[in-house]
Amino acid sequence: SLNTAELYNPLTGTWTTTGSMSVGRTQYTASILANGLVLVAGSYGGSIPNSAELYNLSTGTWATTGSMSVARCRHTQTTLANGFVLVAGGEDSSSGNSINSAELYNPSTGTWTTTGSMHVTREYHTAVVLANGSVLVAGGLDSTKNSLNSAELYNPSTGTWTITGNMSFARYSHTASTLA
Repeated sequence: SLNTAELYNPLTGTWTTTGSMSVGRTQYTASILANGLVLVAGSYGGSIPNSAELYNLSTGTWATTGSMSVARCRHTQTTLANGFVLVAGGEDSSSGNSINSAELYNPSTGTWTTTGSMHVTREYHTAVVLANGSVLVAGGLDSTKNSLNSAELYNPSTGTWTITGNMSFARYSHTASTLA
């Protein structure tokens, strides 16, 4: 795991080192917040941290923020229309199994709160915000490391998940994007 960070300049095609995170991380997630800060959370390792940090581009520094309820890696992290960040699923450090729990990060308070759990445990899945503000989670691996074709929708207004149509093929470590 590395704690270093680098910035890419598309105008010059060069990379520049910037401030270092407080802990080395791998298999973690990152999101840009409405205030311009970057939130990183989770990691894989001997002990999977539940810690989270914020990167400030103007100062090039990292600062710790509230910790997640569950230490996890291989999860998804999605910025919602209301500015909150949804973290879903991943691998739990205590069991080494895929989990179905989800949490919301509030950038105004720097705190995490639990929200509804997915119906299926999953890690290595994808999550995208749809035009209506809901979050589509698809695929991944379950606790027995079987590849999934199932999908679920998260409703930010109610904090609940509903099962939606399955993909034709099971997959994990894939990508997903909204096209319209």
